[in-house]
Amino acid sequence: MPEKPKPSPVMDQIFKAYDIRGTYPEPLNEDVAWKVGHASASFLRSLLTGYSRSEQSANRLVVGCDARQSSPALTDALVTGISSTNTETIDIGLCDTPMIYFAINHLGTCGGVQVTASHNPAQYNGFKISGQKARPIGQDTGLWELKRIAEAIAIHKVTVGATRHREDLWGPYRDFLRGFMDEGLRPLRVVVDASNGSAGKMVPAVFDDLPVEIVPLNFAPLGEFRHEPNPMLESSLRELRRAVVAEKAHFGVCFDGDADRCVFVDQTGRPVHSDLITALLVPVFLAREPGSTVVYDVRTSRVVVEEITRAGGVPRRERVGHAYIKKALSEANGVFAGEGSGHFYFKDYFFADSGAMVFIQMLNLLSRRNVPLSQLLKPLSRYASSGELNFRNEKKDETIDKLAERYGQGEIDRQDGIRIDFDDWWFNVRKSNTEPLLRLNAEAATQKLLEEKLAELTPLLGKPETH
Repeated sequence: MPEKPKPSPVMDQIFKAYDIRGTYPEPLNEDVAWKVGHASASFLRSLLTGYSRSEQSANRLVVGCDARQSSPALTDALVTGISSTNTETIDIGLCDTPMIYFAINHLGTCGGVQVTASHNPAQYNGFKISGQKARPIGQDTGLWELKRIAEAIAIHKVTVGATRHREDLWGPYRDFLRGFMDEGLRPLRVVVDASNGSAGKMVPAVFDDLPVEIVPLNFAPLGEFRHEPNPMLESSLRELRRAVVAEKAHFGVCFDGDADRCVFVDQTGRPVHSDLITALLVPVFLAREPGSTVVYDVRTSRVVVEEITRAGGVPRRERVGHAYIKKALSEANGVFAGEGSGHFYFKDYFFADSGAMVFIQMLNLLSRRNVPLSQLLKPLSRYASSGELNFRNEKKDETIDKLAERYGQGEIDRQDGIRIDFDDWWFNVRKSNTEPLLRLNAEAATQKLLEEKLAELTPLLGKPETH
């Protein structure tokens, strides 16, 4: 891992493991955005290798933004910082983060930056940075170097600047995504909650004129959110669940603020754990590429591994986080990956995650199978799961070491926190990157056994957090 830069109060607050994020206007503001723009362009151009496009293409960076009220001002400052390195900016405007990955590859640029705080509340904003071919830039793949460049900037005056053009890529993006959709979809009714975020623009642009009736919820990209743009929260799914039942829909989907992830609910309004969506789609992708690798994270249910093995694939466990999953999927030339947080990754989508792509796969599957989603999921719902539980703990490493000692008779994996497997149950405890929290996921063969093990574990982990 690269050496961390010297402490900087502002930069230390906003540079995270996978991206840059903070509250606006303090500590994240236009001054920071300028420095991030300058540093991103400088760093990404230094990474260019084996480029087959023109020099002009390599000297360009894609920029987009989500719907937050602070996004336009931050985007303007970011672009000015990029221009100061004599790097041209292609501004694609309000879009979902996966559109940035498409644009980088479609245009052949040296990378891209999305102005977004993803699923965080409205007062947050930030930057997701990708390199050539949409490779993720995280703490192990250059984010600390980018931070060093940003910290070294004392004064920013533009003496030389490159141009900024605005480009409308919705047509090519729509055509690309629609290429993954089955012809002759049967009529379906789907409730879509855009969370007042980027999906409110993406869904109408991509999924119009289909035999699919979309019932829209919270499509207006207002910059303020009717509910938190985090589909992992029970409170964020309440409106969707009611609407699915009231509309007699085949299923529902709730996107996060930048639409790179989503959570589904079945036709009864019941939320579907993302592991079950991964398990459901595994045979689809392994039928296309037999024997291929499927990547999953350390929190993932055993049902996913069982389905990968049953379909003749190669399971690969990885650390939690999009930067790690993308890297692992690309290294293995794998076909598909899923995380418990609602991120789904596709070889055919530049080894990146896309909410639109997994929505397309669900439309295809429900159209082909012509049975209720709950029925498709029933054989996969064979374990009892805790979901993710958070505990406030100031001695995270010490606690994890004690768990290893106490449960040492199990099969231990220290790849990300600690995961310990037994014959009929397992648990994973990970540290939060930003807070004094431990995150617990557990699964057992029966609900009774799960409750017994949670009663053992939870007193060891700290004070339970509620949301």
